[in-house]
This record gives sequence, structure tokens and C-alpha cells, in this order.
Amino acid sequence: MADAIHSMAVEEGLAMKVIVAKDKLVACTNDVMRAVSSKTTISILTGIKITAASGGLTLTGSDSDITIQAFIPTEENGIENIQIIKPGSIVLQARYFADIVKKLPDDTVTIEVDSRLMTRIQSGHSEFNLNGMDADEYPRLPVLREENTLSIRKDLLKQIIRQTVYAVSTSENRPILTGANWVFENKTLKCVATDSHRLARRTVTMDVEENHTITNLVIPGKSLNELGKILDDRDQDVVEMIATDNQVLFKTDHIQFYSRLLEGKYPETEGLIPNDVKTEVVLKTKDLLQAIDRASLLARDERNNLVKLKTVDQSSLEILSQSPEVGRVYENVPANKISGEELRISFSAKYMMDALNRIDSEELIIQFTGAMKPFILKPVDDPDLLMLILPVRTN
Repeated sequence: MADAIHSMAVEEGLAMKVIVAKDKLVACTNDVMRAVSSKTTISILTGIKITAASGGLTLTGSDSDITIQAFIPTEENGIENIQIIKPGSIVLQARYFADIVKKLPDDTVTIEVDSRLMTRIQSGHSEFNLNGMDADEYPRLPVLREENTLSIRKDLLKQIIRQTVYAVSTSENRPILTGANWVFENKTLKCVATDSHRLARRTVTMDVEENHTITNLVIPGKSLNELGKILDDRDQDVVEMIATDNQVLFKTDHIQFYSRLLEGKYPETEGLIPNDVKTEVVLKTKDLLQAIDRASLLARDERNNLVKLKTVDQSSLEILSQSPEVGRVYENVPANKISGEELRISFSAKYMMDALNRIDSEELIIQFTGAMKPFILKPVDDPDLLMLILPVRTN
């Protein structure tokens, strides 16, 4: 009886206490760590905010551009994940907390915070004590109106990200091009990314209400890449998307992913896509990808990593690459069909492989409009995906 009274007295002096399944804690910590930056000038954002409430445990990480919240419910499928002994919140240094929870020895972890924000993390015979930070100083998340919501299948969202975001710019010279432009119009979502040397466009038909207010967003490529990495089998098959003028939220049962939107008008890209096809080639995606990969072996140390392509009669392409210091390589790639004018063209092997690696179709169509004009890659069985690459001038 005396022990129970002492235990109650100790717990009354606590700011928070939870007992949580280690595997759930590690998974959610890994998710929110994707948003934490060591380079931030706001010291509280070097931490992870941990909030225990009656429904479960919420972890939050942010670098002010991206904010990720991961949620562990108290119970899931009849299995208890957490005991909330004392609700509360604390911010702990992200780097140390993440390393600690991965290496704890037991299947459960006890997190106990006292009134001075000292935090005890205990598992099995292991115990760590970390200095905490006041959770009230952590930036508040924006409140987004639920009526601005669209639903998108998780597998489709991941595919859109994979097939377009590779083409965003990595240069801050034109910040707007570091993002992907998502335009909603007539129940169609058009996703476009370009760095001015290449372009990727994916079009998706969506079953959405006519009165939704999401129309034109520019989402940072970095944000979309991180989103694609954290959508996994723990989440339901549909992702809710909510947007305002400067924020977008992607929401599942376990994850809330906030990103700022880029300001400014995305450049018009429809005019970049040529219509006057002079040479058209149909061939196997894998055959071309492997040939370009081999050809790039000798050219990868060159500044532009150039590969040259020319049509040979109506049945094959010749792929050529050379380096003055190393040597040269050429290879014939069989084509199912070649129609139109003879062609010689040079392009970046990296750009071509980036595109080909994201085409899931067994066969593709390449449409050329001349040796110095952009050319288009399209999967044979997927008219909704289009990729464009600018050639490189050579002597």
C-alpha cells in the first residue's frame, strides 16, 4: 500500500509518462526525422515534439518548410501499442532521441518527463536521461479547412512522384522550377516538372467534386520526394490532400505531411512540347536503358556525359559514346519500328536513363523533331505519361 501511494505521488509530479511499443516508436521516429534539419537557426526545430493524449502518441518533426506528424494509436487491431499514464508533451533533441530508441534492448519503452523537463527513457536494463525543451515553444501547425480536400490513391500518388519529380531543378537560380506544378482542371490532375533541360508530365483523371477550390499548386520537389518515401504499407490505400494558398497537407491514418508551397507563377510548358514529328522509333524500354547505361561507362567522367544516337535503316539504332582519354563504345539496339527521316542526335546519358528508369511499360515510343529540337518519350501503353529531353549540340 505504501509503495502504491509513493508511486502515485511520484506520478503526480510528472509532466508526462507513457509506455510504448518500441517498433512503433522507431518507425514513427524515422518518419518525422525526414523533416528535421540540423542546419535550422531555430533551436527548438532541432528537436522532435512528443505529445501523449488519450487517443495515442503523436511525434512531430519540422524544418519550417516541411512538417511531418506521425501518430501511434493506443490500440490497433486489438493490440495495445501504448499506455498513457500521464498525458503531456515534450521536445527532445531529435538526433539523440532517434539514435537511442533504435538501440534500446526491450520491446517496450517508458518515457517519463518531470516538471523540470528532464526526460527519462527506459527499456529493459537501459536508462537514458535527456534534457527536454518546452513543447509550448514549438511552432503551431497551420489549420487547413477540410472542405478543400481531395482524395488520391496512395499507389497512384507514389507513381506520380516517381515519374515527375526527378525532373525538377536543383538550382536556386529559378526557385519556382525546384517545384512540381499540380494543376486541377475538369476532373483532371496534370503534374509537370522541368529544369528547362528536360520535362516530365503525368496526367491523371480524378473523381472529384466540381466545387473544390484546389486548382494550381507548386509543391517543392524535396517535399514530394520525402512524401514518397514515407507512404508505406502501414497506411490506408487513400491519401487525403488539403491545400491553402501557401500550404498543402497530405493525410493518412498514421501520417500528416505538411509542406509550404512555392510562390510565383509556374512557366507555361505546353508550348515546349513539339507536334511536328519527323522520326518515330518504337523499341523495348529495357534494351535501350541497358545500352545507354553501357555507353555511359566511358563518358561518365566527361562534363556532359554525352551519348550519340543514330538510326540505322528501319530496324535498329546505333548508340555511340567516346572519351578522348579512355576510348569509345558503340552498340546496335534492335527497334520494333523506325519511321520517318534519318536521324543523328546527342543527349545526356543521365537524363535519358533518369527518364527510362521511370517508364514501367515494356515498350516505348520516341518521337524526334530534328537533331537540335526536344524529343519526346512515351510508354506504348500509357498515354498519360510524357517525358521530354533537350539534345546537346556537338561538333
